[in-house]
Amino acid sequence: MPRKRLKPREKRDLPPPDWKYNSLLLARLINKMNFEGKKSQSQAIIYGALDKVKEKLKEEPLTVLNRAVETVRPLLEVRPRRVGGATYQVPMEVPMTRSITLALNWILTAARSKTGKPMSDRLAEEILLASKKEGSAFKKREDTHKMAEANKAFAHYRW
Repeated sequence: MPRKRLKPREKRDLPPPDWKYNSLLLARLINKMNFEGKKSQSQAIIYGALDKVKEKLKEEPLTVLNRAVETVRPLLEVRPRRVGGATYQVPMEVPMTRSITLALNWILTAARSKTGKPMSDRLAEEILLASKKEGSAFKKREDTHKMAEANKAFAHYRW
């Protein structure tokens, strides 16, 4: 059985903002996408996706990305909690940093799961869908909220 932590983990520093848009959110997305240490490749894919978003919507791509993350960001999630031999799925509010991390992960996972197009096209498509409250990433958020709503009866087990 793992030992309980006596003190909370130290918060790690945020990555510096990206060079093109000077955005912390974009820097986090680039680092999440990073594969086998090829950061320049993930930058090229993400900047390509943002260029495609700009072409399609004629709108600032960073505002579209912010809107997409904001719509996909979960407010509630279920966490397992053991009480007397039974494990309950307890709904809890999601802290801001974790909710943004989950949103970025879901957008990237949805883009990666599609096939047949270059990654920048798939990512641009998923960002556009998420900003319109559609797509796989938004569905994941809705499923998470439904799960939390269904387990509302166990909310008193919060710690």
